[in-house]
This record gives sequence, structure tokens and C-alpha cells, in this order.
Amino acid sequence: MNNFILYNPTKVLFGKGMCSKIGALIDKNAKILLAYGGGSIKKNGVYDQIKSALKGRKIVEFSGIEANPEYETCMKAVKLIKKERINFILAAGGGSVIDAVKFISAAVKFKGEPWDILSKGAEVKDALPFATVLTLPATGSEMNMNSVISRRGLSLKLAFASPKVFPLFSVLDPTFTYSLPKKQISNGVVDAFVHVLEQYLTYPAAAPLQDRFAESIMLTLYQEGPKALKSPKNYDVRANVMLCATFALNHMIASGVPQDWSTHGIGHEITALYGLDHAQTLAIVMPKMMLFKRAQKRAKIISLGKAVFGIEEKSAKLAVDKTVAAFKDWLKKLDVKFEFADYGIDAKEAPKRIAQNLARSVKTLGEHNDITPKDVEKLLAIK
Repeated sequence: MNNFILYNPTKVLFGKGMCSKIGALIDKNAKILLAYGGGSIKKNGVYDQIKSALKGRKIVEFSGIEANPEYETCMKAVKLIKKERINFILAAGGGSVIDAVKFISAAVKFKGEPWDILSKGAEVKDALPFATVLTLPATGSEMNMNSVISRRGLSLKLAFASPKVFPLFSVLDPTFTYSLPKKQISNGVVDAFVHVLEQYLTYPAAAPLQDRFAESIMLTLYQEGPKALKSPKNYDVRANVMLCATFALNHMIASGVPQDWSTHGIGHEITALYGLDHAQTLAIVMPKMMLFKRAQKRAKIISLGKAVFGIEEKSAKLAVDKTVAAFKDWLKKLDVKFEFADYGIDAKEAPKRIAQNLARSVKTLGEHNDITPKDVEKLLAIK
């Protein structure tokens, strides 16, 4: 097991009705920016619960944050915050809204060009305090220090991380997910599952506790994900999916183990170039990644097959093949496609174009830093 430092200051308020407690956690004199996306929070009751919990507070609203949040949109919020002298942000939505707010909170305090945080890895020394009310379990952004921002004009989707952008607290009410469209439910489940795979599917590191924890999250998502589609208002199912998505990426299972993240790196390029949902890109890349790196990842792929998909196979080759096939079968149950052609993308042209775009910002990927853009082109051509 590798050395590690684990730090996570985010307070989680989990369960039905917990939004009512947020007033006591925000300074009474704070001027709050309520940030959200397309307005679904006004249809599902989340907005009303927030306003009720913050009755009498000074609130300025900022809406229109996109899925795959745009840098330009974030900078509009930065401008508003400075103009209105906002000193606290409340993000109401899914990972995109929360990621945007993380960048906004950092950009407001940043001395220099905020784009440098993303493009040059400039250090975030301070950030505006913020909290979240989660409506779409998927990214785990509600309990981590990571954020991904797009700049479509440059065909870029870049990430940053800083301990300064942990949420102060996050409300996780499973009932807030009842009205989600099936596509968003499926995307969220796949996103969370692949988050775990990125931290698990590397090589044995004498870390059985982390491995069992990771396997339990994936097994729960494997079992509960399809149920969430069939019974969207089953509280226990939605609660389990929501908690899995949070623990999939809150730094717990990453502690002391190698991590990959190449599937995400490649997936970001697919989104930047073709506009696919984040989870859709992960569904395309991950099966191909498992096959491309089957020799290096063999032991963990076989462990995945046994622990999650119930595969018992003496032949290592067959075990790997059956595990990849089982993963694809599960994606089918969630109605998530995993081939370029399924999204109307030219499967012959896409690998080269994606690899070229990746080469603009990345030299190597993977837990061994041995996946080059040229390798990515070969990987994406696998059928």
C-alpha cells in the first residue's frame, strides 16, 4: 500500500428533509449566490425547499449552467459575484453545477487569468466558501475537490483539483432524484461505476480494504442501477445509488492505491469534439481500455469479474473476455450505448481525431504513464 494523506472536510446531510437544516450552516449575514442549471429545481420542489430554508436571507440567483459547464458561463458568474459582493455560493444541481461553482469560487479569488487554473495548473490559494444541494448523483463532486470545465471554442475540457474547493456541506436527499429522466439516471450510475474502476482497475497494491470497499460500491451500483430505472421513486434504491455515487469519488477508495484515469482523459476529448454526455464517453472507452490493457490489468479485471459479475473461470483469457462482456451487458440493461456508431460518429475517423486533440494537452495517460496519444488511437479502434 502506498503512503497517503486523506483529507475531506465536507459535512454530509443525508436523507429526506435535510435541506431544511441548511440555514443554520450558512452565516446569517452572508449574501448568497444561488447557482443552478436549466431550472429543473423549480419544477421538482428543490428550489422551494431551499428558499424556505433560507427565508429572509439575501439571495442573488444565477441560472443557465450547462451540462459540461462552460468557462464563459462561469466567468459571467464571477462578474456577478464581484458586482453584487457575494460572499457565499449555494450550488443546486448535479455535478456540472457543482463543478462550475468550484471553478467560480476559485476564479473569484484568483489573482491573474483564471483560465490558468485549468490550462496551466495554477495553484488555487483561496476560494469563496460554497455548499451544495445535490439533485443528480453521478460525479461525486459534492464531496471532493475536483472540477472539470469545458471551453468549446477551443475544443477543450480540462480539470483542476484543490483542497480549497471542498464544499462546506452537501445535502443528499434521495427524493430530489425522483423526477430525473431515465437517461440521467443511467448516466449517473455509469459515471459512478467507472469512477470506481479508474481507482480499482490497475494492479494489485496489497490494499485489500480499499479493494473490498471499491467492489462493494460497484456491486451495489450493478444491482441497484437497473432497479432505479424500473422504480424511480423507490426511496431505498435511490438512497443506495446516491450514496454510492458520493463514495465512488470522495477520495476514500483512492487512498494508498494506484489510479488510472485514462478513460476519463480520453472521454473528455470525445465530449469536447462530439458533445456526448460524459457517461456516454466512459461507456465507449472503458471496455476498449480493458481489452487494450488486458495484460497489465489482468489480475484486477479477473477480480472485478468475480466480485461484481460473479464470473468463475479458470482460464485468465476467458475470465477477462467474460468480464468485459458482462460489463457491456450491464450497460445494455441501463440503455447506455458503447460504440461510436451508436452515436452517429464515424468509428474510422474518430480515433485519430480524438488522439490528435488529446496530444495538445497530454503526453501520457494511465497508472504507468505509458498510454500515448498514438496508443489512444489504437485503443479506440478496438471493436
